Amino acid sequence: MKSVEYQIYNKITKNKRGLIFFPIDFIELGSSESIRKSLSKLEQQKVLERLAHGVYLYPKQHPVYGNLYPSTEEIAKQIARRDHAHIIPTGAAALHQLRLTTQVPMNMIYLTDGAPRKIKIGKQQITFKSTTSKKLATKGKISTLVIQALQELGEKNVDKKIQEHLKVILADEDPKLLKHDTKLAPVWIAKRIKELTKLKNDKMA
Repeated sequence: MKSVEYQIYNKITKNKRGLIFFPIDFIELGSSESIRKSLSKLEQQKVLERLAHGVYLYPKQHPVYGNLYPSTEEIAKQIARRDHAHIIPTGAAALHQLRLTTQVPMNMIYLTDGAPRKIKIGKQQITFKSTTSKKLATKGKISTLVIQALQELGEKNVDKKIQEHLKVILADEDPKLLKHDTKLAPVWIAKRIKELTKLKNDKMA
């Protein structure tokens, strides 16, 4: 019978590099203890890299730069998939994804319907904060980010440059999703999005 370590190695290496794995991905191969020990050995052999407790990367490799890492956004998405949770970026994370800031946040905060937790990835931290289902009910990727970014900025800090940037970005959002999501936004944000997208009042109803 093949060892748990061999089976885990075989399962990992059948996948493309750059994927993230969790102990639960191998639950059918052995006991929790044997899986933990096997992952630790594969880390020592440099097959895997441990990013955080229970989070392992099968890294892409560059001949000069060595291991290449996924973005914290991608790591957060994969953790959410594992937990069967819905997440949306908020605060500085939303601003960064919309390119309203070039500064990479040291703490990427996501609202979630899953378990609240903090995960340290190198010098950065991913924080999952529990929230209500209403705050997670937006559907459009762009409109969701814009709503969260505007909440972070505040009504008085949205200058003309930011408005022009958001106007271009919002032009790529599905009007049906935009209509849906604007209904869930604070009044001042709904009004601002209507101004930027030229949606008529009857469409916002």
